[in-house]
Parts: sequence; structure tokens; C-alpha cells
Amino acid sequence: MAIDAAASSSAATTTERTHTRICPLCEACCGLEIRTRTSAEGTAIVSIRGDEADPFSHGYLCPKGVALKDLHEDPDRLRQPMRRRADRSGFEPVGWDEAFAEIARRLPPLRAQYGADAVALTIGNPASHKIGLFSYFPHLARALGTRNLFSASTLDQMPKQLACGLMYGHWLTVPVPDLPRTDLFICLGANPMVSNGSLWTSPDYRGKAKAMRARGGRIVVIDPRRTETAQAADEHLAIRPGGDVFLLLGLLHTVFEENLVNPGRMADHIEGLDALRAAVADFPPERGAAHCGIPADAQRRLAREFATTPKAVLYGRFGTCTQRFGSLNSWLIDALNIVTGHFDTEGGLMFPKAAAFAANTMGRPGQGKGVATGRRRSRVGKAPEVMGEFPISCLAEEIETPGDGQVHALITVACNPVLSSPNGARLARALEGLDFMVSLDPYINETSRHADLILPPPSPLEDWHYDMVFAQLSWRNHARWSGPAMPANADARAEWQTLLRLAAIVAGEPADADLQAFDDAALRAELKRQAGDQAEAIFAMLDGDAGPARWLDLGLRSGPYGDGFGAKPDGLTLERVRAAPHGIDLGELQPRIPEVLRTASGKVELAPAALLADLVHADAALRHPTGDELLLIGRRETRSNNSWMHNLPVLAKGRERCTLLVHPDDAARAGLTDGQSARLSNARGSLIAPIALSADMRPGVVSLPHGWGHDLAGSRLSVAARHPGVNMNLLLDDEARDPVSGTSVLSGIPVRLSAAPA
Repeated sequence: MAIDAAASSSAATTTERTHTRICPLCEACCGLEIRTRTSAEGTAIVSIRGDEADPFSHGYLCPKGVALKDLHEDPDRLRQPMRRRADRSGFEPVGWDEAFAEIARRLPPLRAQYGADAVALTIGNPASHKIGLFSYFPHLARALGTRNLFSASTLDQMPKQLACGLMYGHWLTVPVPDLPRTDLFICLGANPMVSNGSLWTSPDYRGKAKAMRARGGRIVVIDPRRTETAQAADEHLAIRPGGDVFLLLGLLHTVFEENLVNPGRMADHIEGLDALRAAVADFPPERGAAHCGIPADAQRRLAREFATTPKAVLYGRFGTCTQRFGSLNSWLIDALNIVTGHFDTEGGLMFPKAAAFAANTMGRPGQGKGVATGRRRSRVGKAPEVMGEFPISCLAEEIETPGDGQVHALITVACNPVLSSPNGARLARALEGLDFMVSLDPYINETSRHADLILPPPSPLEDWHYDMVFAQLSWRNHARWSGPAMPANADARAEWQTLLRLAAIVAGEPADADLQAFDDAALRAELKRQAGDQAEAIFAMLDGDAGPARWLDLGLRSGPYGDGFGAKPDGLTLERVRAAPHGIDLGELQPRIPEVLRTASGKVELAPAALLADLVHADAALRHPTGDELLLIGRRETRSNNSWMHNLPVLAKGRERCTLLVHPDDAARAGLTDGQSARLSNARGSLIAPIALSADMRPGVVSLPHGWGHDLAGSRLSVAARHPGVNMNLLLDDEARDPVSGTSVLSGIPVRLSAAPA
């Protein structure tokens, strides 16, 4: 039989490979199996599926993982630096050397003229999925020396990190539910069926919840909407938005009043139990029932069930954080778990033990300096610093307001605050008034369109990765390394190189300075701090020539499972982790109190002074009757975890997702029907969105998803622009915050509903 020579030649030069890596698109961090095919035409992605051999996610994969192909191939994704044209009509490509030379020409003089605080720095949550960004961002922040540091944390999780810092001694000492071993899971203001956990890295929540219920466990969801998680639960309690603090106070009051306190072995490791008892004494369920929308008898029943179930856990997340009393909520959730014996024990809240980079595995175990807040206040709004940063909702006023310390230049790293933060229109106007702006971003989006220069990262599939952050929040301990699945673009720069180059420029080095020497000096300084006279010997032993690899090897080898640089031959090293393509399972969560603590007292602080003080304002709120206004809440969906995901075709296809969910009774009162366009308005502004009637909504509550509004001129997100949706942040007050943590109030916003004008 004749064989076609061309076909034979083509087949001979075509190779297929299978790569395993961690999905970088949400906190679940699922293991992926990516097949690629390389031929004379280049390397192409053949398929993306869940890695069944991954010991952490066991083959689970949501639709976002498959979208990595669309992200890698997206024609809108930038492959080289872009410079705004002199006439500000758009952008033009430039080379990396030219881009850095312009930064060196423009940024240091501004800093010299106006001072270090004249340069602001912002960072978004995608950085948590990029080891290069997360590990080298501090280099740039230290070089700048600015107090004007902002992040997406004050739009999301800062109340939780603040409460954990005050109670346990470090911002990232965050306990997570031990769902596989619990018998009662109470979920407040979270939707893990969609998110697969937030500040709780737990892929395949659906499977874990199904297994839990199959063995007799019970799930209770408390949310203004009957969410996807609530639909698969045993009970749903429709709370009034913003009423979480009154529910939690009622639950704690019941536990104390009915002598249900039983901290178990934690009794020897807690400080402030009597102060907590006194603090909640004036908040019986009957007093807060109208404000939280849950009857007093239901609160007492729930408190009794929680306290008397041997293995139970209460978990709260996004909805509990993004409201006026977000810090109180985060504190009271953990306090309730502690006083009922559902803490640091199987089936309760437990602490992961990460293989590297976790502060609660370093230094003296069981005691430390704790955390400090409010060491300074923002120049204009006087908002307190928390975790070294100010609320991102303060950024616009810091740019607009003249005076000593005014922001004249901005560097944004993987964030889009014009779209994601309240009153983005004000921030957009402020950005146009900057003297200089640089964005590290893969897209010309609603924020980076204002930049003078945009420096793009490589595709996630072109870079290697190790999970620095979410291993500290994981449902099970593990160590996993991802190699690149695709060859790097010839013109790409690793993100750590970009950040280090910017840090060198700020430090006064020329734009073409030797980065290797700069990186070596930083690493040697850290080793000297950690190891003293042994620094040079350890430096010589580290894996890798430069960049995050050496820091990762240091973190793994000096971590709780590490080889101690030869002291424990079976311990972890970067080489060993890289040699395990599916990752290394480090076992179930184990009790860690007291060694995990880094508080000055060496105990869990049950009654932090800053949180006790804020209870005065909760008490004052209860003295005002609830109104009958319509309240707006947000929501997230599996296919739109971040705004830039709206530009990926596989996630953008299908039904309209930016809809206003309205209970049929509320729609009828406004004379509206399903699918009709409606106007939503308040004192801040108005927007028009299509209605979707939903009996899953609590009457008096409407819901819009976060992250939409892709209709702003100058951005280049072609797929998203075809389905722009509306931005609910147009209705949010950028000065409304939880004053303890600085987190923006994104939930429970009073609005008016009416028919859209014809």
C-alpha cells in the first residue's frame, strides 16, 4: 500500500506531550492535565482536563480550567509593552528596553520632586496565583518606600485577615472548615458550590458536601438568596443583608445564656472568655431578630444544634466581609467555633500547615509579636492602615487632593479598580490627572487604558508556578509544582524580572542594570537575616540561578517538611517537589494550637480591643428601626470569577449572566415582568439591567453580579464588549466602609426599582 510521503514526514515531526499544573484562575487551585501537540507550525493545546492523579483535587475541574486555552490564544492579550500615544488616542507597541528607559526617565524625577508617597502602588488578586508577582512585589514596594499601598483585599477579605491577625497573631493564619470530617456545616454569606471555597481552598465542594450528607451530615446555608449552595443544603435561612452581626451576636448570647460553652482543650489556650461573655450580654436573639430577619426561636434552635453537635463548623466569607460590620462578623464566627469546641479539632475549623512561606511555621512556635494596625492614617480620609495598606476606595481622593503627599504617579499590578471598586467613574477621572502611570497587566482594560505604559506578563501556560498563598488556606496539606506547558513568547519577560527591573530603577540603578546582581544581593540579605554566618553556604546550595526558584527552594527546605539543608534527607526540596508531577500529599489537617499562634500572649485572643470597641456601633444600629427599602447585594458565578474572564469565549457563551434577580412580589409592586429592563437607582447613581424573576431571592432584596460594565471607551476586551453588562459599583458609596478594616461596603445597599424609560 502506498504511503503519502508528506503525511509521513509530518507525522514524524509531530510530538504530543502531557503536562500537569495548577489552575491559576481561582482559589480552588485544581490540578490540570494539559496535552499539547508540537509540529512544524508550532505548539498547540490539544486538551485540558482535570488531573485524576492530583492528590489535592482528584480530577475535579470547573469550566474555568478549560478556558486557559482561550486565555493563552486570546488575540486581545498583550504580547509586548504598549505605550500611550502622545495625542492620547490609543496605544502603540514598544520594546522592553524602550519601555524601561521611559520609566527611568519619568518616574525617579517625580519621586525626587514630590517624595516617596507621591508614587502609589496597587495589586490585585491574580497576583496570588503567580509566584513571580507575589514573591517580587515586596521588592518593588520596599524600593518605593511609599505609604500609599493599596490592594483588592479591601474589596474582599480584609476583615477576615484582620480578625485572624488580632486573634492568632498573623494575617494569614486563617482557619478553614474540615468539611470531610464534620457532621454539621453552617455556611454564612458564602457560596462554595460556585467558588469552591474562598479563603478556603477546597476544590469540588459539591463532591465533599454530597459525601458528607451521604454519611448523615447536615448543611445549613444562611444567605439572602437561595444560592446554588443552599439549593443542595438541608436548610436555608434567608437573612436580611447586613444583619449577619446581629445573628452572630444572638447565637453567641444563646450559647452563653444556656450554658452551652464548652471550648474543650482550647480552654487552656484562650484569653478573654469573660470579656466576650460580657460583650454579647446585651444582644439576645430577640433584640436582633428584626434586623437580621431570622426569628429568635430559629436563632436559638440553631445555636443549640451547633453547640451540641460533636463535629460541627461555622464558615462565613465574602458576604460577611463586605458590609459595615465585616470585621465584627469575621471575629464572631471564629469566636463561636472556639467557645463551642469546634476549633482546632477534627470536623471544625482547623489550620493548614503549608510546606513553604507560612509565617506561622517560622520562628518561635506558639508566641510572637502579634499584629499592629492604625500605625498611620490616609492623608485625606484618615482611614487607618491595616496590613500595611490603605483602603483602595481612598485612591481617587489621594490623587485628586492637592497638598503634601498627593499621589502623582501610580503603578498597578494585576488589578482593575476602575471596574471593581466603588465609584469607579471618580477613580477613572482621577487617573487621567496623574503625571505618570504604569500598569502590569495582560489587557488594555478599564483601568490600564489610563496608563502611559502597559507591561504584559507571559501567558500562565508559558511560566512555571508554585502555590505560595493558597497552600496556606487549603483543605488538605500538599506541595505541588507546575512546569510551563507552552514555549515562551520570544518577546516575553517573566513577571519577577519586570518587578525587579522597576525596583532597580527606583533604587537609582540604570534601566539596563544587571538584574542578577540585584537579585543576588536581596537573597543574600535575607539569608544573612535568617542564617547569619551560614548564609553563604546556604546560598550556594539553593536550586536555580535567579528569580523565585531560589526563594522557593529556601522556603521548602527551611519549612516544616523540609530537608533542613541536609539535616533531614527525606525532607522536601524544590528538586523533590519538581520530580512529583502530580504533587505531594502531606496529609489531613492536624491540631496546631498552640504552636501556630504568634500572639504576644501565646494564646488565642477572644476579645481584641478594636473589635470590642466596634460593638458600640452595632448596639447603636439596633436602636434604629429597620426600613422597608429594597436592598442590593452582589453575587459571583463560576464562569465569571474575575472581570477579565468575560473576554474568554468558552466562559462568555450561553445565557445572559448580568441580570438583576428580583423576587416576583417586588417585581409586581414595581409593575415589572420577567426579562423587562428596569432602572435601579439611589443617591449615588442609576443603571439599567434586564430582570430575571427569582423566588430564590428574599423579598425586599435584589442581586447583580460583580465585575461587569465593559462599555467604557478605550479598553480592548472585544468579547466582553459584546456582552458588557452593567457595573453595580455605580450605586456604591466609595466612602462607605467597615471602619475597622477599611473594607468597602458592597452589600445591603438601599436602591429603588422602576421601569426603564422607553
